[in-house]
Amino acid sequence: MDSTNQFEKEIAELKQFIAELKDDRAAQKEKEKREAWTKYTSMSLVFIAVLAAVATQWSGKYSSRVLVDLNDSTFNQAQASDQWSYYQAKSIKHNLYEALAEMPAAKATNSNDNGGGPSQQSFKAKVAKYETEKAEIKAKAEKLEKARDADREAANEASRHGGGMGSAVSVFQITIAIGSICLVTKKRSLWYVALALAGVATAMMLKVWVT
Repeated sequence: MDSTNQFEKEIAELKQFIAELKDDRAAQKEKEKREAWTKYTSMSLVFIAVLAAVATQWSGKYSSRVLVDLNDSTFNQAQASDQWSYYQAKSIKHNLYEALAEMPAAKATNSNDNGGGPSQQSFKAKVAKYETEKAEIKAKAEKLEKARDADREAANEASRHGGGMGSAVSVFQITIAIGSICLVTKKRSLWYVALALAGVATAMMLKVWVT
């Protein structure tokens, strides 16, 4: 009798254990079903992280472009300044020979008779020469200034794009932080907030590219 009771007791305990095991498995499945969305959250965070990396890379590229364009602008400005200095030197000589060419013919003739100096004709030739050289120098200086202005404009444009891309990177980082908190706290509403912010950051990044 005792052995029979003992056997029945063990059977009952086994049934209870199996029932508890089934309940645990059912609870686990129910929990996995409730938290199935977290898988999509993790996948979305990986995708957002990739977009953030792309935005960061482009932000760095725009920053590099700003430096290059500013360096080019400075170089062209220095070259233009040199050309204008050269232009001023030519202008001084041009004005000098122009004044000599306008001297009375008698003085020029006396100069030729006394020392065989240059004639008014040679002065006029010098004037024409310096006028041509001044025109060439001026054209080159203005070309360098246009290049300088273009480089400055490009630097401003790259700076604007870099600022926009940097803002997108910041929003992406906030998005990733909120998504991480969402996975820890299992609050689904935070995932929706993260997705909304990711959409905003993506729109900011696309705006930089198309404008």
